[in-house]
Amino acid sequence: MTLFRSVLFWLVLAVLGALLAQMLLQDRGYVLVRFRGYDYETTVAVAVGLLLALMLGLALLWTLLRLPFRVWRRHRARQARAKLTDGLAAYQRGEYARAEQLLAQAADSGDSEAVARTQAARAALARGDEAAANVHLEAFGERHPAARAMQRAQHALAQGRPADALAALDVPAAQPLPPRGLRLRAEALAAGGRSHEAYGLLGALRQQQALPASRLDGLQAEWAAQSLLQAGDANALADRWDALPAPLRTSAPVVAAYASRAAAMSWDEAATRSLEHALDARWDESLVALYGQLQVGRLEHRRAQVERWLPAHPSSPALLLAAARIAHAQGQWSQAEGPLNRAIAQGAGAPAWELLGDVAVQAGDESRARLAYANALRSQRGEAVLDLPGRGLRQQIADTAAVEERNEHGLPSLRG
Repeated sequence: MTLFRSVLFWLVLAVLGALLAQMLLQDRGYVLVRFRGYDYETTVAVAVGLLLALMLGLALLWTLLRLPFRVWRRHRARQARAKLTDGLAAYQRGEYARAEQLLAQAADSGDSEAVARTQAARAALARGDEAAANVHLEAFGERHPAARAMQRAQHALAQGRPADALAALDVPAAQPLPPRGLRLRAEALAAGGRSHEAYGLLGALRQQQALPASRLDGLQAEWAAQSLLQAGDANALADRWDALPAPLRTSAPVVAAYASRAAAMSWDEAATRSLEHALDARWDESLVALYGQLQVGRLEHRRAQVERWLPAHPSSPALLLAAARIAHAQGQWSQAEGPLNRAIAQGAGAPAWELLGDVAVQAGDESRARLAYANALRSQRGEAVLDLPGRGLRQQIADTAAVEERNEHGLPSLRG
């Protein structure tokens, strides 16, 4: 396309030149210049030629006059690029004082002022000189306000000051924020307890491709969970939950956040229902553990749900522990001990031992309780636990035996 335009330009120019030459051949014209009593007579062709020669001479003179300055600017630009490269290399090696010096010199004499000044400020911060970093940022802030705002925001976030980061990014001179600035603003909102607003920026972050898609998916789940935990009342919690896409409503961290917040608001039905739906869609040990730990009522309903899941997941330590917790909450201590022993055999660890100690205390068996609590501490430290007295070999084999898992239709399930 560029070649076609060039050919067309020269073709039109040649046609115009031919037409002008034809006109001058037919009528050479007459030009009279009178200056201080002198008359200068010539033809139009000669006058045009003299004018063009004069313009060409002036252009050549201007080029010659500018040549030393252009050579000097190119020399300074080459020096600045070399200092920028050396400064970045020094920064990577950890030579922060030398890096700061080289980068500051590159900023003073080159066209990459924003890059050099920003990196010089980072070098100053790396060696603990915040005052010098501010000097570098102020040196180019008027010409590059967005770059200055992003550097200040990044430093504030690194120091755990999200409010200062937002204040730096929200200055009118830095608007509109580039993709990196938008990402920093979302991170500052999330760090400042405003994850719902950070979640609302995900669409813009995706549109501007500020982060890889996999990273944005992770932030979507993270900020969704934080947003639910930060909901101020049941209406806000319900609205935020309903606004989530369907895949997130079965994501374990998001469901756990919703259920925990609903339970804290004494919204028992919503807490248990969300966990049940998520577990029916995709089994997750962490959600089962939370189902047993929730400080909510509906004990009979929850116990029925656990018994419904047990045929499909009979060796799940979290599910066995949940069954024991619910039985314990109902005051049925003897019925809690069986699932607890199986949960311990399947690797439930310290929480199961601790609950077994509670059951023993309520049953009046102090020696068994002391042994269970001691085993809880040993399990936490990764030490070998002691066997419980009174459990024979047959009972231990029954606890550790692998039980065939069946689905909701009673058919055997293959383990993946």
